[in-house]
Amino acid sequence: MAHGPAKGITRWLYTTNHKDIGTMYLWFSFAMFLLGGVFALVIRAELFEPGLQIVEPEFFNQMTTMHGLVMVFGAVMPAFVGLANWMVPMMIGAPDMALPRMNNWSFWILPFAFAMLASTLFMEGGAPNFGWTFYAPLSTTYAPPSVTFFIFAVHIMGASSIMGAINIIATILNMRAPGMTMMKMPLFVWTWLITAYLLIAVMPVLAGVVTMMLMDIHFGTSFFDAAGGGDPVLFQHVFWFFGHPEVYIMILPAFGVVSQIIPTFARKPLFGYASMVYATSSIAFLSFIVWAHHMFTVGMPVAGELFFMYATMLIAVPTGVKVFNWVTTMFKGSMTFETPMLFSIAFVILFTIGGFSGLMLAIAPADFQYHDTYFVVAHFHYVLVPGAIFSITAAVYYWLPKWCGNMYNEVMGKTHFWMAFIGLNLTFFPMHFVGLAGMPRRIPDYALQFADFNMYASVGAFLFGAAQILFLFNVIATIRGGRKATDEVWENPEGLEWTVPSPAPYHTFSTPPDVK
Repeated sequence: MAHGPAKGITRWLYTTNHKDIGTMYLWFSFAMFLLGGVFALVIRAELFEPGLQIVEPEFFNQMTTMHGLVMVFGAVMPAFVGLANWMVPMMIGAPDMALPRMNNWSFWILPFAFAMLASTLFMEGGAPNFGWTFYAPLSTTYAPPSVTFFIFAVHIMGASSIMGAINIIATILNMRAPGMTMMKMPLFVWTWLITAYLLIAVMPVLAGVVTMMLMDIHFGTSFFDAAGGGDPVLFQHVFWFFGHPEVYIMILPAFGVVSQIIPTFARKPLFGYASMVYATSSIAFLSFIVWAHHMFTVGMPVAGELFFMYATMLIAVPTGVKVFNWVTTMFKGSMTFETPMLFSIAFVILFTIGGFSGLMLAIAPADFQYHDTYFVVAHFHYVLVPGAIFSITAAVYYWLPKWCGNMYNEVMGKTHFWMAFIGLNLTFFPMHFVGLAGMPRRIPDYALQFADFNMYASVGAFLFGAAQILFLFNVIATIRGGRKATDEVWENPEGLEWTVPSPAPYHTFSTPPDVK
């Protein structure tokens, strides 16, 4: 006999239900998104005009570091894991995740990791101040004492990610409904399967590099200390061997999300399903052999620069296949523009802009000019904000009626979209110009000629932040009540998740569904 949820706090502490755990991941990631956003707004407030205004340079460095760490590890990754927890079992016809107790554990260690990371702001010497890439020796020899707590927090996050990835792989490979072959899986499931393998491959590399840092700081080793025979560039190689696949970990599930949403609102099947699977796999493979394009300026041999340059440019091919397939899916479709579709179309357009600036950065001699300028900041924010954040937002609007049984307010949703869209472009597009003109990143002051563009960027950032408060209001209002959603929610969507009632029952698929 399947029981419903327990009552009160114990339901959330002890739950092994994939929907509860998915919900907790999503709320936690939104809290971290707001925290990381506050750190970003401190940065933008300081840069509103030239000169030093409101924070000390040291605190500015702490904000840039904490913003990056919290957004990457606290906001984007847990949000995608939350979506996977909610949707993967429902999409493949499974009753739950394969390893439910580990699922609970992998979530509950996260709040402790981020509480510890945030607590470094109140420690002697302050929070980590060496950038989210924590290059040695800034993060070892010259780091504040709080770096030890940062290292421990990273270990806990990594353990959570590895457990989540193992769980997703075990679920997808072992618990699909009869008849659901690999080539019948929804693309969101495919992208998460590939992402989970990436996580298991690269998280131990991150654990290794922070352990080497710990040894250098406390145990007298010299992995990254040139004075003891070590090499600071070794840190960059090991970090980016994790860090480059990591940025694909933050975008591959987004590809899956928009591949579910665009066919629904274009009222056409996805164009080129098999090519999408092969393109995603190709991107995942190539992500392992391009890491040193972050390091063109360290003095590597020309042969190394050429290899990493061409390998990086090659990623544009499978990525272009995906963009072509999304556009072709929309071509001559009966499109409507509900909020999830607006975010998905913005994703395709703005992610492509980020891809083009990435191609510019891939060209080694040009990268010498762009390196460590705001052009790089513009590039990766065009990939990650419309890429990861917009797709997560689109997914919430798309599946929220199925989760809670109520339709969100469409006018509020579209207002959120346009505020976020305008705010995002106002913030990050001018950064291309100041970056090409030579404005360095991670510096709290700048030359007078960059004043206007920085003012626009700061205004845009506060507009983008305000949009997220509207989003929060809309989600809470939807959960508390509103127009009831139908079981299908949207007009003729594809997939098993739309065959269950709205709201989705606490236990779905106690008997496996038939997959035609």
